[in-house]
Amino acid sequence: MKKNSRPFQITFSTALLILLAGCSESQLPISQDVKPAVSSESGNCERFDENRTALFGDLHIHTSYSFDAAANSTGATPEDAHRYARGESIPIFPINEQGVATGRTQIDRPLDFLAVTDHGEFLGERALCRSQGSPVYDTEFCVAYRSDERQGMMMLGTVITTETPARIPEICGASGSLCRDFALSPWQNIQAASNSANTPCEFTSFIAYEYTGTPGTSNYHRNVIFRNDAVPGLPVSYIDAPIDSKLWSALDAVCDIDAGCDYLTIPHNSNLANGRMAPYMQLEDTDVAKIAYARSRLKREPIMEIFQHKGGSECINGLSSVFGAPDELCEVEAVRRMGQNKTYTTRDMSSSTLVVGEATEVTAECAEGTVGANGMVGAGCVHATDFQRSALLVGLKEEQAIGLNPIKLGVIAATDTHSATSGGVKESEWVGAVTAEATPLERLQPGLLTSGIDGNPGGLAGVWARENTRDEIFDAMLRKEVFGTSGPRIRPRFFAGWELDAGLCDASDMVSQAYATGVPMGGDLSAATISDKPSFLAYAAKDPEGLKLQELQLIKGWIDAEGKMNTQVLPIATAEAGADSLCKVYTDQGFDPAQSAYYYLRAVEPRSPRWHTYDCDAIAEAERPDVCTNGAYPGSIREMAWTSPIWYQGR
Repeated sequence: MKKNSRPFQITFSTALLILLAGCSESQLPISQDVKPAVSSESGNCERFDENRTALFGDLHIHTSYSFDAAANSTGATPEDAHRYARGESIPIFPINEQGVATGRTQIDRPLDFLAVTDHGEFLGERALCRSQGSPVYDTEFCVAYRSDERQGMMMLGTVITTETPARIPEICGASGSLCRDFALSPWQNIQAASNSANTPCEFTSFIAYEYTGTPGTSNYHRNVIFRNDAVPGLPVSYIDAPIDSKLWSALDAVCDIDAGCDYLTIPHNSNLANGRMAPYMQLEDTDVAKIAYARSRLKREPIMEIFQHKGGSECINGLSSVFGAPDELCEVEAVRRMGQNKTYTTRDMSSSTLVVGEATEVTAECAEGTVGANGMVGAGCVHATDFQRSALLVGLKEEQAIGLNPIKLGVIAATDTHSATSGGVKESEWVGAVTAEATPLERLQPGLLTSGIDGNPGGLAGVWARENTRDEIFDAMLRKEVFGTSGPRIRPRFFAGWELDAGLCDASDMVSQAYATGVPMGGDLSAATISDKPSFLAYAAKDPEGLKLQELQLIKGWIDAEGKMNTQVLPIATAEAGADSLCKVYTDQGFDPAQSAYYYLRAVEPRSPRWHTYDCDAIAEAERPDVCTNGAYPGSIREMAWTSPIWYQGR
């Protein structure tokens, strides 16, 4: 893979970018097989299962501690996010004349675990400008910041649209120390909320934050999740470490493993990255540098977010570098499509209205060795590393070149809600994720970035853990025994091996046998010992309160003898009338032991109504916007679940 080095070309003010999440106002050598730490809490729960239990949660939530959160209007806090996740109601729109949220919202079913991931950037800046009596409360910057919620958000957001971010001297001081000092209190409050909510064996809460870089108006975001309550004094933000390799090294310097501190990072919305999630950014083009990078990423970044309210990041049809038939399910909640005409609004901070005009471009592939811009508005070029399925192939090719795979990522899903409604993913009950999604009519309009009618309720993270504790869930993420869903609580299991019994689906001890003779999702398939064809146990159970399952699909990616990247979608179990569960032991007769490959499972429901159809029904027929009748957006979707892959390294 060539180093991405071409200067970024941005044709409009980077102030636009930080309508990030859709918005308002408000810091090593290892082997490829990373061994999880010994769990200090393991075995303490009454509900302990060696075969593991499916737990559901959300590892990507924003509250009023985030500078761009709708929760700044409702006043929702990290405590509210935890209350919502555990089944209590919390404040939501509308806002009355006194600025108080008068609505209430409640999740359909409580979650098992949660991580509130407020932005690590600007905790101090916001506290300084919003706290009367602070040293800079009356400065021109802070007065302007408080005058309009969205303007305040953009004033801060422009800092992180560059590759060389720096704190604002007017409010942080020349050294930035004032902002760091004022970030201490909110960071401590975030920790306290998590530690208070964490109830081993019943509900797990992780201390976490979001690292939010948006260079060139492209997405370069990661959530940082800590194992326990041993955490650094402050988050390491994009301002402190404006590239992934620097993020890991900076966290390593302040997260003392001997003191119990441990962390992992989870990239999200690679679908909006314009190639910037590719490995080796800003590194020397040498094998030594690439191997060091791969080692760090294998240790610290085991999983990615495959789906959330800003769209799916599984796959895109039409990449010239990947050979395979089009996949219609790549289109479900897609916000990027090859060849589409994308029109977006350009803005400038020097304008009183912020709006400059509109730009239109056709979505195309990034030129080799380059990155693009404007992904956060759904524009700019597309790269193979922008989507999980093709990115995994890039990782396989790199493994052949340097001996390590720098894109060996399992998958979860999340909401990325900015309204503190953690895990609120039911299509018929969605209350919006960001600013300007407070009512059905607002949600049906084209939104900022990939919000409004282009957005969706998001998904959930699933883990297979022996019990519901921080250590067990964290270890499941490290070993990649995790999965994502587009919302329903589908429970998929996926194993591979050379000796799997063909009758495993009918065995009363199916899972025990699978662990004994194979490897689970997230694992590595060893070289053949008895058979030259691997078999896969593919199983999924429906959401207990959802639709029956219609199909299991095995997705295979491989590098052929000519070095070309290939993918294939294999329907391996189908129930046209639907089934409570589907199971299949499938042998890959096309397997070539010389070719590196990955496999993952996708479990699919039949068609069901998309969220916007419920909002259309809630509006009087004469007042419904055109989107309710013009067919511009599909009235139905296919909900699904994805497992982490299993990898095979060719001989």
